[in-house]
Amino acid sequence: MNYVIRQMTEKDIEAVQQVARKSWHTTYQGIIPMSIQEEFLARAYRKEMLAKRLMFSHLFVAELDGKVVGFANYSPMTEQGVSELNAIYLLPDYQAMGIGTALLKAGLEYLKEVNIMYLNVEQDNEIGKRFYERKGFKIVEEFTEDFAGHKLNTIRMTLYL
Repeated sequence: MNYVIRQMTEKDIEAVQQVARKSWHTTYQGIIPMSIQEEFLARAYRKEMLAKRLMFSHLFVAELDGKVVGFANYSPMTEQGVSELNAIYLLPDYQAMGIGTALLKAGLEYLKEVNIMYLNVEQDNEIGKRFYERKGFKIVEEFTEDFAGHKLNTIRMTLYL
C-alpha cells in the first residue's frame, strides 16, 4: 500500500471535512447523538476554522492514490516541550493498515523536541483507546464533560518521550 503522510494545505480542506464527518459518524455512533455530532462538525470543521488551524497548529494528511484518507492535528509545542494530539481520524475502510501509526509518527517527528504528548479520548471509543494504549499512552485522568449538552466520559492520556 502506497500512502504518503504530508503536511496539510488549504487544498485539502474539503477532503479533511469529509474524513472528519465519515469517521465521526462511525466512531461516535451510539456514543454521541447524531444531531450533536453534526452541530460540532459544522462548527469545528468549517472551512474558516480549518484555515485557522492550518495557521496556528500542525496538520498532517494521509494520502493514498491521490485521495486523503486520514488526518492528524497537533497543537504547537510549549516551551516546556508539551503538545497535544487534538485529532487523528481515518476513513473507516483505511483503519488498521498502519496509517494512523504513520500520522502519529509524523507528528512526533515534526515536534521532535516534544517531551510530553497529551490527548483526550472518549471512554467508549474502544478502537481509539486501544490504539493509543498500544502506542504507549497511559491514562492519567478520567472526567465527565458537557459536550453541547451531552455528557461525555473522557479519558486523558499521556505519552512521555
